Amino acid sequence: MSFLNYLISGVSLGSVYAIIALGYTMVYGIAKMLNFAHGDVIMVGAYVVFFATSGAGVPAIPAVLLSMVVCTVLGVVIEKVAYKPLRNASSSLAVLITAIGVSYLLQNLALLICGSNTKSFTSVVGIPALHLAGGQLVITGETLTTIVACFVIVGCLSLFISKTKPGQAMLAVSEDKGAAQLMGINVNGTIALTFAIGSGLAAIAGVLLCSAYPSLMPTTGSMPGIKAFVAAVFGGIGSIPGAMIGGILLGVIEIFGRAYISSQMADAIVFAVLIVVLLVKPTGLFGKVVQEKV
Repeated sequence: MSFLNYLISGVSLGSVYAIIALGYTMVYGIAKMLNFAHGDVIMVGAYVVFFATSGAGVPAIPAVLLSMVVCTVLGVVIEKVAYKPLRNASSSLAVLITAIGVSYLLQNLALLICGSNTKSFTSVVGIPALHLAGGQLVITGETLTTIVACFVIVGCLSLFISKTKPGQAMLAVSEDKGAAQLMGINVNGTIALTFAIGSGLAAIAGVLLCSAYPSLMPTTGSMPGIKAFVAAVFGGIGSIPGAMIGGILLGVIEIFGRAYISSQMADAIVFAVLIVVLLVKPTGLFGKVVQEKV
């Protein structure tokens, strides 16, 4: 495989990380909470598409839409049941323990319902591969779809936040919840909407991830979820462009690490780069320092 092939593969993988990271960065930016169960929502979305297409014979597009609906509802339920009671908690440890508990609950429910056997996921992308440079450069349909989807999602999300009333409400809540509430903004509804959007995007990420890497099990979302969190921190958590850039850079670093250094060390390289970035710029590439009011 050529350097360019590795680069395109890295951008494709990074695009998946970027879509997942959007969920982390939106929830943290608005609710100031980290939803570590987000990676398992990816797994749920992939299972919905798997059973819809393989078991019920549902066409690809309706199956993906169904997956988005299921994950959106799941995200709202998780927020209402698990995170809303802790929203004003002074202990971040309680939030972290709750997030880990929700993650294990989703994994074990998937284990009970779907079994522990690895499922062979059939790609829902029907676009043929591109063969360029006399066949030396091959771009699969999954790669094209993933990269395009990432840029379209980031563009639409940026427009949604800057041009719509719910988006403006999200910005207001992220700046000051108390002031937003005094202005008549439904803070609880805005935070629930944020979880809903992030979870719907997680469904898309799960489908794209499993289409490119066609295996599915209850722990499928765990490591991509962690790496997407790294991407969100890398780019500057709370920043939508930062989530995209951080995800893509992380994917490229991982693929080149596997290719040129060691496939066993690729994950360690990813986390080492994060440590270096945070030592040099603790707020991430696009993050900004927030002055705490006393």
